[in-house]
Amino acid sequence: MHTDNSHTNDFYDAIVEYYPMFYRDWDVQLEREGLGLRSIFRNKGVIRVLDAACGPGTQAVPLAQLGFEVVAADPSTGMIRKARETAEQLGVSDKIEFVGVDFLRLHETVTGPFDAVVCKGNALPHLLLDEDIEAALLTFYELLRPGGTLVIGMRDFGPFMESRPRFLPGFAHENDDGEEFITFDIWEWEEGPPVIATQNLYIVRGKENQYDTMKQQVIFRPLSTDEVKVVLLEVGFEDIADQPDRWERVLVARKPLSG
Repeated sequence: MHTDNSHTNDFYDAIVEYYPMFYRDWDVQLEREGLGLRSIFRNKGVIRVLDAACGPGTQAVPLAQLGFEVVAADPSTGMIRKARETAEQLGVSDKIEFVGVDFLRLHETVTGPFDAVVCKGNALPHLLLDEDIEAALLTFYELLRPGGTLVIGMRDFGPFMESRPRFLPGFAHENDDGEEFITFDIWEWEEGPPVIATQNLYIVRGKENQYDTMKQQVIFRPLSTDEVKVVLLEVGFEDIADQPDRWERVLVARKPLSG
């Protein structure tokens, strides 16, 4: 993906077992993701889908449950393993092809065309260089059939660029035995160009007066959705829509039928 790809993979490998705890209800989240994407795909002739950043299966698994043919890619071996486990638990492991590959090497491992390409979970902003972002979006374009649909889910960093927040609250859960699971972020901002944002994720677990803390770090290019829309237009996409989805913004774009 970029020279920091191994660093990014280390981050996701380290937090993969905690990933379901980053949602209020993991099972509900899976259902929401599947139904949300099915709504986007409605009347667009979507059967074969590439999930280009599958993570623990948040989109790939519910899409397979809904009957779509899914190829799920991710450069993190931990995330691929977790996605396989999730697919097996929900009875769709035979309906998903898993591939360990990053955005910029998709062409080497994945064969198009696809009716839709999905890239959610704020994966695109891990690419730090303009040329890598453009190359990834061009790869998505080339893997789509004419008229195919691209769905990008990402945090819109635009509003953050003015305030440059340092502390961001995360999640708090309590297990049946009273153990608490708490997360929060401390962000570091480096002036560019380009501006780089480092997320320091803290995971605190314990109960009563015994708590353990884990810190994991990952780097982002704090892109705004407007910046991504410009690149989408440059590589050839059209009919770009922008809609909210809880903490993400979802960009939906179409590859032209001709040209």
